[in-house]
Amino acid sequence: MKNISLYLMGSFMLLISGVFLFFLGVYFLSSDYILFLDWEILSLNSCSVMMTFLFDWISLVFLGCVFLISSMVIYYSEIYMGSDIYSSRFYFLVLMFVMSMMMMIISPNLMSILIGWDGLGLVSYCLVIYFQNYKSYSAGMLTVLTNRIGDVSILLAIAWMLNFGSWHYIFYMNVWNDVWMFYLILLIILAGFTKSAQIPFSSWLPAAMAAPTPVSALVHSSTLVTAGVYLLIRFSHMLLNIDCSFFLLLSAMTMFMAGLGANFEYDLSKIIALSTLSQLGLMMSILFIGYPILAFFHLLTHAFFKALLFLCAGLMIHCMSDSQDIRHMGVMINHLPFTCSCFCISNFSLCGLPFMSGFYSKDMILEMMSTSYFNLFIFTIFFISVGLTVSYSMRLIYFCLSYNMNCNNCQSYYEDNLMMKSMMLLSFLAILGGSCLSWLIFNNPSLILFPLHIKILPILFVLLGGWLGYEISFILLCDSFLFFRYYSLSYFSGLMWFMPMFSTYILYNSFFSLSKNYDSVMDSGWGEYVVSSGPINLFSKFGKLIVWYQYNNVSVFMLIFVLLFLISLI
Repeated sequence: MKNISLYLMGSFMLLISGVFLFFLGVYFLSSDYILFLDWEILSLNSCSVMMTFLFDWISLVFLGCVFLISSMVIYYSEIYMGSDIYSSRFYFLVLMFVMSMMMMIISPNLMSILIGWDGLGLVSYCLVIYFQNYKSYSAGMLTVLTNRIGDVSILLAIAWMLNFGSWHYIFYMNVWNDVWMFYLILLIILAGFTKSAQIPFSSWLPAAMAAPTPVSALVHSSTLVTAGVYLLIRFSHMLLNIDCSFFLLLSAMTMFMAGLGANFEYDLSKIIALSTLSQLGLMMSILFIGYPILAFFHLLTHAFFKALLFLCAGLMIHCMSDSQDIRHMGVMINHLPFTCSCFCISNFSLCGLPFMSGFYSKDMILEMMSTSYFNLFIFTIFFISVGLTVSYSMRLIYFCLSYNMNCNNCQSYYEDNLMMKSMMLLSFLAILGGSCLSWLIFNNPSLILFPLHIKILPILFVLLGGWLGYEISFILLCDSFLFFRYYSLSYFSGLMWFMPMFSTYILYNSFFSLSKNYDSVMDSGWGEYVVSSGPINLFSKFGKLIVWYQYNNVSVFMLIFVLLFLISLI
């Protein structure tokens, strides 16, 4: 009973806090009000230690959404982790995770941001290796080492801000000094890219799926991966002063690569992880185009439907005895009707189906991108990526819900009341969250006029992507002639453009060879002979010589006397 009350109590407290903070953020937005709190922790002579908090509508609304989603995830975990003997440890780890994110959100100071930033990285490592096996350890190391690059860049940014006189970045938003500011913003972009898994740091995000499913729901919706986007939204005023076209290219390529890879994948968790990567690329792209509020709007709507998608997938995997292969999940809608309904709602919202939550943010992003002065390549990549999103979502729905009877007969399918209640609120937000937030954030409607063929392009690509996903579902890739003919292309596309290899054994393979050569030459070769064994051999020879001399000293003296006498005669 202790564990049950712990989860339910934590969930209830987070839910109340989340609702309160969300409505407080709406009040701050309507009043155009910002609260900047300085808390003096210690004052000794002329030295003072200050803790600073920033409460504006962005931080409060985002914090409210994080708490709402976390409350539903903890409520869901009460059943999902109920049979785990360390369930209380899991609860406190998740709570530390949420508190680290809170610390990062409300900080206007790079020092306090680092506390939350580092907390996210370390707790995520503990959660990824929660199920203790070699695969989890490898995924945890890849996750934490990639994120350490971002941590180091934040540390360097803290050191670099000594040139400014304060670590409160918010004071220097509208001040631009070419020399100092350029390096600072580059370091911040590097930190954001590592945390949000953009190219070339993308490989850790699918690997982090080794964590329990409730953790994945938190990580992929509102905490770890969104921290990088949120940080860049906070620094977005500085981005206006530099050329972001290269970063835009990387973000657009991340979006395209993830959408393409998900169409070749059969692991349910990996497909949803790649969809998160695709949406992060979309947020980063529109941020670098110059619309940070739009990126924040999509960040919130994406958090609602992605958390719901993971919770539904977690229940499906739970019922399938932890099998994640979508080819084993035929006609699950007969066994799990409510879960599959929520699964379809979240997938439709992800696709950008009209009047769902994701439609409002995605459609506005595509329209604002179309009004921006970027080339045809970016324009094409954006629309193709939207089509690919619908394609893999339709393929997922087809395989899991309406495919033939591939499911095993011995599975125990059940829908728990607690799990269903946690999905209900998120389903409500996945349907209505986008429209409500669009009315709140964009209170002055902006009229965007396009020709008819440009205006209907997003809907057209959604329909085309759905048709493509349905057609792909019928093609068994392993049996098709085209798959074998273009096997290298399929392998390249389905393996995230070889990025997991570049991040793992390709990176350290050459170092292993180098260390082997050094070992054979130095430690086991001349180094061993000269450094380790050399002095011992030398002293042993000296010792033998001295012993021989001690036993034969009279003969040696006589011999030396005779030789010296002969030399003197000569």
